[in-house]
Amino acid sequence: MATRLGLGLPQNKQYDIGRDVPDVARAAEEMGYESLWVYERALFPLDSSQGLYGVEGLPWPESYRGVAEPLVTLTLAAAATRRARLGTSVLVAPLHVPFQLAKAFATLDAASGGRVVAGFGTGWSLDEYAAAAVRPFEQRGKALDEVIDVCRAVWGADPVSYEGTVTKLSSVAVAPKPARPIPILLAASNSRALRRLVDKADGWLPVSAGAERIAAQWRELQDLAAERGRVTPLQSVLRVNASYSAKAYDGADRALFQGDVDQIVEDLVAHAAVGLDEILIDLQTSTRDAEELKDVAAAVYTAARAAGV
Repeated sequence: MATRLGLGLPQNKQYDIGRDVPDVARAAEEMGYESLWVYERALFPLDSSQGLYGVEGLPWPESYRGVAEPLVTLTLAAAATRRARLGTSVLVAPLHVPFQLAKAFATLDAASGGRVVAGFGTGWSLDEYAAAAVRPFEQRGKALDEVIDVCRAVWGADPVSYEGTVTKLSSVAVAPKPARPIPILLAASNSRALRRLVDKADGWLPVSAGAERIAAQWRELQDLAAERGRVTPLQSVLRVNASYSAKAYDGADRALFQGDVDQIVEDLVAHAAVGLDEILIDLQTSTRDAEELKDVAAAVYTAARAAGV
């Protein structure tokens, strides 16, 4: 069976959000992409004391300088499409008030006819936590736990009750409800995060790191699920941050998913062989505008299917 393919929506500063998001979403659905995805980057520190991913001296990419809010972006895409699933990969959950986030996801799912996928992570930016977090950076894991628990409660049957650190609900009615149970997927790599994923979530959101490494991580996660007595299968969506160029990259140091369409598809073939459910391809950082994004997305989709992905 072919691997499902998704496309990252245009959120970065070179795009006209109100015009380009519905346009690209509609076109991607017509091409055959089965899902549309957004990510979250709340701000861009001009005088950052912290490198990218918390790595000292690693600069933030210019693409992070302006990123549209993820759920607003998905709402624009939802209104322009009918079939494609609508996912976050990832939304930094601790930057949001749990109850309000749960209700926003439920409303979007109800409005879109049950197409939402909630992909959460804890994030890494101290600047973002200083600006928006409900709980301190040191409590990010507990904050994510509360978001998940509140979502499950709010999305479930009334009356809703929940007692947490931030959220306190005492026998209340909350509507609208999702059209169907919204799957929660988590970005996770360390042992504690992987246990949370197995125990509390529906699936995994890895980022491309080489097919062999992803395969080993996927085996480790499935083994952990078996050890902890999980019965339902884990879902999986691989995020691919592609760097497209019109000409093939001919250097020996070519990064994963860097180069022309054929080179991107070559890497897709290797990663599809791992056996994950879906691959999300984000091309927006390396295309000039919505027209080029649509053209490249169409070429990648056609070539990937022709290659058996």
